[in-house]
This record gives sequence, C-alpha cells and structure tokens, in this order.
Amino acid sequence: MKNRDREALAVYRTTLAAIDNAEAVPVGPSDQAGAIELSAVGPGRTDAQRRLLSEQNMIDIVLREADERRVAAESLAGVKPGAAQRLHHEADLLQALAEHAVLTPPGKDASLAETPSPS
Repeated sequence: MKNRDREALAVYRTTLAAIDNAEAVPVGPSDQAGAIELSAVGPGRTDAQRRLLSEQNMIDIVLREADERRVAAESLAGVKPGAAQRLHHEADLLQALAEHAVLTPPGKDASLAETPSPS
C-alpha cells in the first residue's frame, strides 16, 4: 500500500510542476540579462507576476498529463511492458483526480487525500 502511495505522490508532484510551469510568464526581450550596472537591485525587483489559472485550466493540464502518459505507454507496450503498465496506472490516477475535481462542488475541499483510487 505504501508503495502505491509513493507512486501516486510522484505523479501528483510531476503534475503540480506542470501546473506551476503553466503559470510562468514568458520572458520577453526586455528581461534578458545585460550589464550588471543595469540590473535591478533589491529583493523582489526581478520577480514577475505569475499567471492565474482557472480551475478548468488546471483540470485540462491534469488531463493532458494523463494523455501524455497513455501515448507514452502505447509506444512502450511492445518494448517495455512493465513501464507501459506503470504509465497506464499513472494516467488512471490523474484521470481519477481530474474527475474528482470536476465532481466536487464549489466550497467543498477537493484535496488529494479524498481522491478515490482508480478501479
């Protein structure tokens, strides 16, 4: 049981990183490194405002991550069946997470701890 929780935790962390990356603002030409004397001085001076993603945007990212794992599993099925099975399991975990988020009414806690495991 603990091993399955570690697997799920790793998948959720990877997906959170994908969401975090989606919130990043693209770097423009004015943000390029230059002469040290022209650089901003002081804590927080170079921080950029992050994009705010809607709940639907985040669910879409989770579903995209699940789809990517399914595609990778299909390509590995003949060569590495164990890895393909693991990727299918990860995709199922993410699918269940996305479905739980969609089915949870606003105002109710949709934490990962309450997420049902895929059947």
